[in-house]
Amino acid sequence: MRLAGRVSAAIDVLSEIFERHRPASEALKDWGKAHRFAGSTDRHAIGTLVYDALRRRNSLAFRMGSDAPRALALAALRDVWGLSADAIGALAEEQHGPGKLTVEERKALTREMPGDRPVHVAGDVPEWLVASYQRAFGARAAEEGAALAQRAPVDLRVNLLKAERPQVLAALERFGAVEGPWSPLAVRIAAPGPDTRNANVEAEPAHGMGWFEVQDAGSQVAALLSGVQPGSSVADICAGAGGKTLALAAMMRNEGRLVAHDLDRFRLRPIFERLTRAGVTNCEVISAQDKGKLEAAGPFDCVVIDAPCSGSGSWRRKPDAKWRLTPKQFAQRIKDQAQVLEKGFQLAKPGGTILYITCSVLPEENTDQVSAFLSRHKEMRVISYKEHWQSMIGGVAPDSADGAQETLLLTPARHGTDGFFMAVMRKSA
Repeated sequence: MRLAGRVSAAIDVLSEIFERHRPASEALKDWGKAHRFAGSTDRHAIGTLVYDALRRRNSLAFRMGSDAPRALALAALRDVWGLSADAIGALAEEQHGPGKLTVEERKALTREMPGDRPVHVAGDVPEWLVASYQRAFGARAAEEGAALAQRAPVDLRVNLLKAERPQVLAALERFGAVEGPWSPLAVRIAAPGPDTRNANVEAEPAHGMGWFEVQDAGSQVAALLSGVQPGSSVADICAGAGGKTLALAAMMRNEGRLVAHDLDRFRLRPIFERLTRAGVTNCEVISAQDKGKLEAAGPFDCVVIDAPCSGSGSWRRKPDAKWRLTPKQFAQRIKDQAQVLEKGFQLAKPGGTILYITCSVLPEENTDQVSAFLSRHKEMRVISYKEHWQSMIGGVAPDSADGAQETLLLTPARHGTDGFFMAVMRKSA
């Protein structure tokens, strides 16, 4: 397919997403099934344009004066792909292209954007969340939002049970793999462009041998700040597919007791193959159907809570989720977080710790949630993240993106990671 046909296809996929409220990944997969003639390079380019348009939906719509799929795709070619208005106009008129530009479209594609755009436009933030962004970041709200509207790199965590970082770097050299930020276990592959295929690292022999797992550097930092050691008793009570569970097992060197639990058995299902591949031998998986078994396994030295949240910190990877989030869903997530924190409190032994994590940049899910929890439990106190940073990571700890002194918020704008919040709390003995 030529670029003109790919643009038309992207417009069709965006229409499917908007009109039927479908996740982008599903809409793209179904388009590919219905258009078998499209090769993998075509599908990659179409997917890249769709995700670019979704990441920057507000600013692209502002440019065009419309948030219609065609308008967003054309603006993404201009503002993200760097094509001129003349080049866009020429390809639009090609065979299988989206059709000749209107006078209004050409004007929109050539005009200069004002510097005083509203935060929800400049930062591509849902307008109803602007106040939350401003609480977290103040005058940097638009800058932080814009960073979450960029393409994300591929981050990997080296599994120390089976490999060292130089081995993984050598195995993935042809992908341009380099050392990632902050985590001593991180390996990073740059985000691909529209003409560069995604690095399918999970098809590599090194992945099959358990040398590494795909995990953002911010998520790796969160696991490291748990401070767990070999011989500890640890519960990961929102384990999902097990990304942090695997990281904790490697930190424990397979020594001690590790429990992985999640209320959603479908999210938990992939953990078994991942544990086997990674060489983890000290983990017990407890599903929601095993009533009372989690409580019976406690109390624990450390309870890790990767809480259900808005996912706002991962919007550069899942941009359609940014626009699907509703105030009602957001309120429910906040209730869920409070409940799981109470569960963590019950499971932590006296003198034990709770590591509370979200992949969110919103204060309602982060510092507000921690403050409310501490007000309910006077026997809990926050341990400054800088203490664990020194012992588990080394070097100078970064400043938190929200200005907090004891809890840590990592963001793409400040730290080059996904958005991750973490708070370490200790229960009095």
